Amino acid sequence: MVRALPPGKPKPGQPAPLLEADVQVESFRQVREARRAELVEDYVELISDLIADGGEARQVDIAERLGVAQPTVARMLQRLVRDGLVLQKPYRGAFLTDAGEKLARASRARHQTVEAFLVALGVPPDIARRDAEGIEHHVSPETLAVFEAFVQTRGA
Repeated sequence: MVRALPPGKPKPGQPAPLLEADVQVESFRQVREARRAELVEDYVELISDLIADGGEARQVDIAERLGVAQPTVARMLQRLVRDGLVLQKPYRGAFLTDAGEKLARASRARHQTVEAFLVALGVPPDIARRDAEGIEHHVSPETLAVFEAFVQTRGA
């Protein structure tokens, strides 16, 4: 049974009305897409940061910073190489392709926008940084644009 949203907000403590099926499908699709992209974006952003800091991104450093085992990193690096985002050099670290660097810049920009938005709302900076790490992957371009506009007007 599909019900339309009645006008107004639900009363406190009451469940929200059931959304139209096509609206709910799109919501779940967006979340699934964000989950698929999240790991890839975290890896390329971290690789970019490590390269900027030390000239390369070694597997051991990636594992340490993500809090995962090196075999997990090795599998993901293989996927990133296959997807054309990373190059691996023997006895060296991982390096981003142009496509990988472009994705890292976009992910970093989203993170910075979400973090600035949260800080502008009054969230302490250390908490905003941690929370932005998850939110950045799930926010739509439309919502991100609103966050950016809010931050710009708030800072003016």
